[in-house]
Amino acid sequence: MQKPIVGGQAVIEGVMMRGFGKIATAVREPSGNICVQVNSVHSIAEKYPILKLPFLRGSVTLFESLILGIKSLSFSAQAAGEDEEQLTDKELAGTIIFALLLACGLFIAIPTFAAKFLHEITDDPVIFNLAEGFLRLIIFLLYIFAISRMQDIQRVFQYHGAEHKTIFCYEADLPLTVENVKKFPRLHPRCGTAFLLIVMIVSIFVFAFLGWPDLWLRILSRIILLPVVAGIAYEIIRFAGTSQNPLVHLAILPGLWLQYLTTREPDDSMIEVAIKSLEAVQK
Repeated sequence: MQKPIVGGQAVIEGVMMRGFGKIATAVREPSGNICVQVNSVHSIAEKYPILKLPFLRGSVTLFESLILGIKSLSFSAQAAGEDEEQLTDKELAGTIIFALLLACGLFIAIPTFAAKFLHEITDDPVIFNLAEGFLRLIIFLLYIFAISRMQDIQRVFQYHGAEHKTIFCYEADLPLTVENVKKFPRLHPRCGTAFLLIVMIVSIFVFAFLGWPDLWLRILSRIILLPVVAGIAYEIIRFAGTSQNPLVHLAILPGLWLQYLTTREPDDSMIEVAIKSLEAVQK
């Protein structure tokens, strides 16, 4: 019988895990103690089962993960002593809107605007769309590389590695101990980093044959079709996470390689935090 799927996210000085109808965020406090916050979580797909269908569930999962992730980051910043209070609902909504606008500007508006300079070389709209897609991919990779060099992000990436190792240990049905967790790799096929890379690649093919209308129509079409792209990418990453097919493993290698930038080997204290988080959702 297949084990319930558990996902996670690195936060400030901690790890968030989601599974078994719960979300748990464990954070190492300045005192050295581990603070754990546990909440039940209910997906909108439970109210509207149609949203559980393949290619629809991906967009739902992506948006809900964004909301839960920001809430966990807010809690971790407070528990780690970096913020005095958590975000209010209004501040949370503002943060989400800002993040979405920033992503649209960086990964949609800039690439589609820059691709127009190919007019001197060709008038083929397919070439324009492909060039836009590859430019979007390059911007994404440069962005990941840039943040991976930031000193403050290094510890977050260590916790990211601890999250992956702990989930691997859980999936292998081994007791959640530091020694067991340390044996596993820090690169996981269901990682959000790999998912975003697949989104970028899928978008190249989805947008390739949309023609080349005015700039505002191009931006609007990309935004409207984003749920379609996310749905396809989600099904790919979900299948890759459970498949034993060597060809599938070969296809997802770029996503795993990218995790060399977004994860670091954790120390024992970080693994302890990840274990506490996963144990909390299992209780």
